[in-house]
Amino acid sequence: MKSYTITIPDDKENIFIEMMRSISFVKKIEDSNLSVIPEKHKEIVLRRVKQMEEHPETNLSWTEIERNLKF
Repeated sequence: MKSYTITIPDDKENIFIEMMRSISFVKKIEDSNLSVIPEKHKEIVLRRVKQMEEHPETNLSWTEIERNLKF
């Protein structure tokens, strides 16, 4: 199966989606802009996971976090 990325004007999105849905062999339509995670964000998350693994004593459970919240 093949995937393609296309660019269309915002004001033509609905027409384009409707047209693609009318084609029987089109299997999936998704907005690829929604699934793009910047590399910088991935690096931040990976660094934080590594810190949590290396220093588990600094991690708080959700119960502990809730207890510390001030309402």
